[in-house]
Amino acid sequence: MKVDKASITGIVFGLIAIGVGMFLKGVNPAAVINPAALLIIFLGTAASVFIAFPMNTLTKVPTLLKIIFTEEKTNNVQEIIKQFEHWAKITRNEGLLWLEKEIDNVNDTFLSSGLQLAVDGQSPDFIREVLIEKIDAMEERHQKGIAIFTQAGTYAPTLGVLGAVIGLIAALSDLNDIEALGKAISAAFIATLLGIFSGYVLWHPFANKLKEKSENEVRIKQIMIEGLLSITNGDSPRMIKDKLSSYLSSKEMTDIMQEGDDEEQETA
Repeated sequence: MKVDKASITGIVFGLIAIGVGMFLKGVNPAAVINPAALLIIFLGTAASVFIAFPMNTLTKVPTLLKIIFTEEKTNNVQEIIKQFEHWAKITRNEGLLWLEKEIDNVNDTFLSSGLQLAVDGQSPDFIREVLIEKIDAMEERHQKGIAIFTQAGTYAPTLGVLGAVIGLIAALSDLNDIEALGKAISAAFIATLLGIFSGYVLWHPFANKLKEKSENEVRIKQIMIEGLLSITNGDSPRMIKDKLSSYLSSKEMTDIMQEGDDEEQETA
């Protein structure tokens, strides 16, 4: 498991943009360290999220943050296609029951369950239906996590306006000291700054990162479904490779074709 460098880099760039931007505008970056504004924005956002979602959904936030800031070892698409090619070569000679010995060697629970269905002699339509239901359930779980950060990104900027209003009420309560009034008005808008920053540099991007990772996981599982169904239908390894390659990007397709050409040259 590696750190997601893109997430860390994005946050660092965001902090630099705000800090340097404030400095260039003649504002002390330390001005953002405003306890009242921090309390209104971050605790207020947390309060809104707690009201919006049930506790059993919110308990997944630590896991979601882990997903955002780490890169878990995922199945390599090229390796998956090679695996199905290998299985196709053997099962065409040995039969589907040969796959039973492979089930325990597969680390992916989704793929192992699909293999078990194939070994049990279930029809391709039934296998597809069961596995697609699993994907739908997974996507539904993912959407709940994505919704938490999406809503947080919606609430935070509005709470920034609320913080500014509170600050202005306090500032305008005493108009005798003009210098103090200017500082108070300036401090009032710190809440707006924090609200917009957290909403559009943290929470909405977090939601999008989860969405991207979810879509990639769905794509991999769809490849697994097509690979399993191709094996149960008795398709040739070449047919399986061509069918599954349709899910690849142009670069991934070029890479896998190049690997195939290299293997053919070595065999020759």
